[in-house]
Amino acid sequence: MRIATWNVNSIRTRVGRVVDWMVREDVDVLAMQEIKCRDDQFPHDPFTEAGYEVVTHGLNQWNGVAIASRLPMDDIATSFAGMPGFGKANATKTTPVLDPDGNPLEARAIGATVDGVRVWSLYVPNGRGVDDPHYEYKLQWLNALREDTQAWLADETLPLALMGDWNVAPSDSDMGDPSFGPGSTHISGPERDAFHAFEAIGMVDVVRPIVPEGYTFWDYKQLRFPRNEGMRIDFIMGSPAFAELVTDASIHRNERKGDSPSDHVPVLVDLALEGEDEDRPMIFG
Repeated sequence: MRIATWNVNSIRTRVGRVVDWMVREDVDVLAMQEIKCRDDQFPHDPFTEAGYEVVTHGLNQWNGVAIASRLPMDDIATSFAGMPGFGKANATKTTPVLDPDGNPLEARAIGATVDGVRVWSLYVPNGRGVDDPHYEYKLQWLNALREDTQAWLADETLPLALMGDWNVAPSDSDMGDPSFGPGSTHISGPERDAFHAFEAIGMVDVVRPIVPEGYTFWDYKQLRFPRNEGMRIDFIMGSPAFAELVTDASIHRNERKGDSPSDHVPVLVDLALEGEDEDRPMIFG
């Protein structure tokens, strides 16, 4: 099985490019973030014509996540149990789902099970600034996800992948954008600690051992891409059972080139599932 994650930064703008890449790279499952549309606005037809089913979770023109798969998907979930919300409900709009504190849940998570593999497409809150309420929301969001992940890991046989835009550069080598300095989000101690807490409970960055260097995001401004002033903030974090299946991984830097690219690029892994014709060596184990 070949699975990938990609912050597409508006699927309606880039649907042709996304589907073309999926077909060209023979991708079985793609986790998408920042689809930036409601469920009823998602452009399903090009995916269907290419042989993919899509499940979506989009509430408005912001955020939004989706999973496209050539294989059947089940156990669809649009939030995890402890997921916090942010902001205040707007009574003039569709009544949102609220967290226990009365904050509306944003469209930042969708999970599905594909051929026995549990995958989540996650769009971690940006944080905006270390003095912004969104920063505390980000830390709460990551902590809640970690707590739920720890519960999921009780099933040691479950291949679990947390995929998406984590909005954290967990090491200095992951940050090449000079506009991010001391006191910035994405590199602050609490954010990095929150990321590494997933590793502490057993989750594995399954791409880094195979692709130790390389960014996944470059801002559109200040010639960041030509100067290679990017960040590595898109990850596939796998449970031990998932990591054991990984045979290869890649970061598709060329997707940042050309007409109307997303500011993120796809991150991809190959899995050797039981019954598949796979003769490549295991990377983890």
